[in-house]
Amino acid sequence: MGVVKVNLNENSYDVVIEKGIFDSASRELNLCRKVLIVSDSGVPFEYVQKLNSQCKDAVIAVFKKGEAHKSLKTMQRLFSLMLKNNFTRKDCVVALGGGVTGDLAGFTSASYMRGIDFYNIPTTVLSCVDSSVGGKTAVNFDKVKNIIGAFWQPKKVLIDVNLLKSLSERQVSNGLAEALKMSLTFDKDLFNLFKTENPCEHLEEIIYRSVQLKAKVVEQDEKEAGLRKVLNFGHTIGHGIELTSKEKLYHGECVALGMLCMTGDDVRKELIPVLNKLKLQTVCSFNEEKVCKTIMHDKKSKGDLISTIFVERLGEYKIKDSSVAELKELLKVIKK
Repeated sequence: MGVVKVNLNENSYDVVIEKGIFDSASRELNLCRKVLIVSDSGVPFEYVQKLNSQCKDAVIAVFKKGEAHKSLKTMQRLFSLMLKNNFTRKDCVVALGGGVTGDLAGFTSASYMRGIDFYNIPTTVLSCVDSSVGGKTAVNFDKVKNIIGAFWQPKKVLIDVNLLKSLSERQVSNGLAEALKMSLTFDKDLFNLFKTENPCEHLEEIIYRSVQLKAKVVEQDEKEAGLRKVLNFGHTIGHGIELTSKEKLYHGECVALGMLCMTGDDVRKELIPVLNKLKLQTVCSFNEEKVCKTIMHDKKSKGDLISTIFVERLGEYKIKDSSVAELKELLKVIKK
């Protein structure tokens, strides 16, 4: 499909989006050194083996899949493995997996010896369109999502839609929810593609356009001081639901629910049929008090107020500070 350049001066890098690119990863990445391949149990091991065969000296670390394992404990295991195998600042970490893997591997590479090279090869639609770009790395702690982390840009990202073939229909929709988020806030034409076409038949195009949009945002606001906050559309409430669902709901499914709470009536009427097409929930059961308590730990909170993103017209947004009481009222939109 093409290459998206993320222009961040000395931290600039390419996102290569090309079918079959994984088969020639060694031509795109510097793997002629010690490489820590970080993956999870949900990724087909044949992918790990294929990457391993392209490395000069690889160490493989596969952890159990799921948010519960995006933790300091797992990170500690990775550090121990790197020390045991004498990794230096000249070596690198490669994430091969979804958002959890990318976040964990990225934060590990940012922290080991105060920072070593990091490459990302996402294997889910969600990580392709969102977490693999932008350098936000983190782990969860004390039941708070992504509360400990660092901004650490990858040296390169490889996106190969062939790696998405093993995903279930639910996992594909889970990822497309994040691309839908980009369309609602920045690109009305992309939303119309979701509305009028079968998104699964345009997967590579949707990923490419989503990465382009995110790259533009990150270039203007690398460390989330302003514009980048817009990428959190649907996430404030979404994270609250996700953490209280005990992993019964996927991240994108929760973001979709969160977006419904943060749209005007006219946009919501257009959004619901698209979510139905993707077989994403538009209502769910949850404990309001627990969700609100989780929201208060949000990184975007300022005292009793939380910075939130609203979409009242397609392709446009506004940022406003909301109280927990206001968010609690908005939760009624999705309450089963």
